[in-house]
Amino acid sequence: MTRLRTKAARAGINCGASNAVVAPIEVSSAYAREDPGAPGAFDYARTGAPGRAELARALADLEGASGAVVVSSGMAAIDLVLNLLPNGARIVCAHDCYGGTRRLMDARAAQRSFDLVYADASDLTALEAAIGAQAGLVFLETPSNPRLRITDLEAACALARSAGAISAVDNTVLSPAQQTPLALGADLTVSSITKILNGHSDMVGGSVCAADPAHVEQLAWWANAAGATSGAFDMFLALRGLRTLPLRAKAQSETALILAERLAADPRVARVDYPGLPGHPGHEIAKRQQTGFGCLLSLELKTGLPGARAFVSDLQVFTLAQSLGGAESLAAIPATMTHAAMTPEARAEAGVSDGLVRLSAGLEDAEDLWDDMQTALARAESAR
Repeated sequence: MTRLRTKAARAGINCGASNAVVAPIEVSSAYAREDPGAPGAFDYARTGAPGRAELARALADLEGASGAVVVSSGMAAIDLVLNLLPNGARIVCAHDCYGGTRRLMDARAAQRSFDLVYADASDLTALEAAIGAQAGLVFLETPSNPRLRITDLEAACALARSAGAISAVDNTVLSPAQQTPLALGADLTVSSITKILNGHSDMVGGSVCAADPAHVEQLAWWANAAGATSGAFDMFLALRGLRTLPLRAKAQSETALILAERLAADPRVARVDYPGLPGHPGHEIAKRQQTGFGCLLSLELKTGLPGARAFVSDLQVFTLAQSLGGAESLAAIPATMTHAAMTPEARAEAGVSDGLVRLSAGLEDAEDLWDDMQTALARAESAR
C-alpha cells in the first residue's frame, strides 16, 4: 500500500495528455464534444475540470474516501454538506466550532427551519443527549479552533450512527497528514484547503470527502447546480502545496510543541491550549487518534485583553492575520478577528475570551519565533 508521503508527493504528477510531469493549468471554460448527446470526461468547467478532478482524487486518496468534491472555500464546503438534509432536520454542532461555521449554521437554521443544537462534543454524555434519536447531522471539529478541544471521534461518530445521523468532521486544523476521520467512523470530512492543505496562503478553496459513493454523487450534483466549484489556478496552487503537506505538517507541529511547552512554563502566561501538552484534557485521545498535534495553539496572558493586544502588536516574525496552516507564522485575537461574527454569549459558551491569543506555527526556526515572543511577552507584561 502506498504511504502518505508518496501519495502527497505524487499528487497531480504525470497525469496530463502533454506528458508534463506537473499537471498544467487548464483555463478553458468549455470542452469539445465528439457527440452532441454524450459529453466526454469534461464538458463545462463548472461541472468538472482536469485540475479540480486531480485535486479531488488526491484528497480522497489521502483521506481514505470513496471520493471528494472540491469547492470555492471551506465555508462553501460546509454549506454543501447542509444540502444533504431536508428542511427542519436536527443538526448537532460542536459548540466551540470556528466562528464562520457558527455564523453559517445560525443563518441556515433560520432560513431552513433546522433544529440546531450546540453541544460540547468533547463531553460524550452531553453530545449523546443533544443527538437524541432524531438528529440528521452531527457536525464535529477536532481539534477545535481556537481552544483546541479534542473530541473522541470513534465514540462520537458511533453515537451519530446509532441515531441514524450523518457525521461530518471539520479536519482543517490537522489535515489527513495527521488525522483521518473516515477511518474512525465519520461519514464526511470537511476541510478548508486554504489552510495547511495548501500551506502557502495564496489560494482559497474547500473540500468534502465522503466514505459513501452516494454522498459523493449528491454533493457533486449540488456543487455543480449551485456553481460553488473552484477555478483552475487555485487548483494548481493547491496541488502544488499538497505535495509537501506531510513534511510541513510534521515540522510545524514540532515547532508548535516547543512553543507550547515554553509558554506553559512562563509565569506571564495564564493558560496554554495545545493537545501535545500532557496536561491537556484531550491529550490521551489525541495521541490515539492523531499522528501529530498540529500547528495551532492558543494562550491567555495574566494581563488579559490589554496584554493580548500589546503582545500581538509587538510581534515581528509572527504576522497578525486571520488564517492558519501557512508556511509563515500567524497570530490572531479570535474574539475580534476569526470569531468576531459570534455573539459575546456564544463566545463565552465556547470559552473564547476577549484576551485569547491564537498562534499558527509556520516553518521559521523555532528559536527565532521564541525570541520574537519573548520581546512581545515583555511588552505585554507591562500592559494593564
